Amino acid sequence: MKPYLWLRRVVRLACCAALYTSWAIAQSSSPQISYTISLTSPEQHLLEVQIVLPPGAAERELQLPVWNALYQVRDFSQYINWIRARNRAGHAIEVHAINDSRWRIDNAADGAIVEYQVYADVSGPFGAQLNTHHAFFNLAEILMYPVDGRTSPLTLHFAQLPNGWRIATAIQASALNFHADNYDRLVDSPVEIGTFQESDFDESGGHFRVIFDADPADYDAQKIVADLHRIIAAAITWMNDRPFDTYTFFYHFPRGPGGGGMEHAYSTAIEISAGALKQNLDALDSVSAHEFFHLWNVKRIRPESLEPIDYTKENFTRALWFSEGVTSTAEGLIQLRAGLLSERQYLGRLSDEITELERRPAHLAQSAEDSSMDAWLEGFSYYRRPERSISYYNKGELLGIVLDLAMRDATADRVSLREVLQWMNANFARKGLFFDDSNGVRQAAEAVSHADLASFFTRYVAGTEEIPWDDFLRSVGLHVEAATITVPDPGFIASRNFDGPMAVVAVTPDSEAQRAGLQVGDTIIELLGEPAGQESSQEIARLNPGDWISVKVQSRRAGERQLKWKVGGNQEVQYEVKNLDQITAAQRARRAAWLKGEAQNDSGSPEAAPK
Repeated sequence: MKPYLWLRRVVRLACCAALYTSWAIAQSSSPQISYTISLTSPEQHLLEVQIVLPPGAAERELQLPVWNALYQVRDFSQYINWIRARNRAGHAIEVHAINDSRWRIDNAADGAIVEYQVYADVSGPFGAQLNTHHAFFNLAEILMYPVDGRTSPLTLHFAQLPNGWRIATAIQASALNFHADNYDRLVDSPVEIGTFQESDFDESGGHFRVIFDADPADYDAQKIVADLHRIIAAAITWMNDRPFDTYTFFYHFPRGPGGGGMEHAYSTAIEISAGALKQNLDALDSVSAHEFFHLWNVKRIRPESLEPIDYTKENFTRALWFSEGVTSTAEGLIQLRAGLLSERQYLGRLSDEITELERRPAHLAQSAEDSSMDAWLEGFSYYRRPERSISYYNKGELLGIVLDLAMRDATADRVSLREVLQWMNANFARKGLFFDDSNGVRQAAEAVSHADLASFFTRYVAGTEEIPWDDFLRSVGLHVEAATITVPDPGFIASRNFDGPMAVVAVTPDSEAQRAGLQVGDTIIELLGEPAGQESSQEIARLNPGDWISVKVQSRRAGERQLKWKVGGNQEVQYEVKNLDQITAAQRARRAAWLKGEAQNDSGSPEAAPK
């Protein structure tokens, strides 16, 4: 850390509490909207927010978002303990609740000061949390916005920081304040406050901050940064673009359940359990590549159905198969280009993704577009059952792969998925335009390939036809083999929402699990002696028929119980991507280009693609 930055932070910590009152009074005459977040009581997870509104309309409405980060309505107003307002003279003015997330204040023509208290204890990259260890905020979950001032510039200030705590965020800072052009830009910038560790480096012309909120004994910063260098270089080279000067990685490695990542325009927040991280860096590399690529796909190459963001209700879109799923396609290609994934590992991953889709009966009834539209149902356990839904991540990744291969076939390998994404970056993102969901993806694919792809999008994106894997993979010397194998059957299906417990959604009739007393609706607290979390499904998959499985469960009716039974076996079809018996030189050459994510005579520039 540079000395002057260190000194600035020391001064900020020493002075912020003393300056808070005078700063708020001074800001009351400022034309900008000003926020102050005070870390009032970390031990009780309580913070207080002050909003200073400049002069304007006599009646002003304030809205707290009902969703953020995830496609789930979560109603953050449940955590608001109280709200009050006063005018610039210090006299109280009335606050009226319009609904559970919107308030109106009267007599605010000369400006007003609004204050409220928030309980913040939702951990992970999708939450807002304050405790004695640290604070991490997705700001949309705690900051109301004046409805008539959402596009106005604003200032954010933090107060009452515990001694020694520092602030890390991608928001612009000057002196003691952080500045944003508008509310959307502000809340797209998560904030970490605490005694975190930091590793900074430069790569491909950009500056990168890596913020670690974890016990240093649980991770190797040098290895993580080394892999980030390779991921970043591979992604920027592949897109031939770097739309930022500084980018921040926020990493949380909890000792216990954890998992997930959230993209932002200039940063990402990623959580993975310390236990999983110690096994290897593969999972962290994957999610880092995925979230980093989102700075193009989603944050800049953006479907028009998600704009403008409506913080009061769901934003429905049919494009998540592309925005999320094809980002997973890019994630794999970036890891290949970075040397973090071998051909064998990549084909194994492809085999697993095909198996995942084919084993979900819902793939015959729910299209990739419909899965995107239904994303708002993912918080419900029944919706996540295999007969009810598919994943737009899973099918979208596979659609990205077969669309890539389809365009290669149509152009004698002169065009690939890379050209589609570069074209969309040049013609939508850089021009400040949004694409028309699946129609916009098709427009881009046809623009670079000069091929008619209507049938592809009708049958596989909007429709539910089975994807003929061999027809697409043959050109790179591969095919798919199906084999019936015995897989471990624990006798139940469980699912876990992003921040919720693992819940049992189905128990196999007459199974050992049912005889042991497991019931639908049970919450799994521990599995195999470890807290149930993101990695639990992988632990189950490693069991063999005849092994013992132990769980600690809890339910309203039966209370907490410790259950144990033997794992059964079940016959299921597994799909594996394999080499053809005879592979031509042309197929080998195309495969080599395909695994690099490049056309065979690729120059690396979107301008080189056919217009």
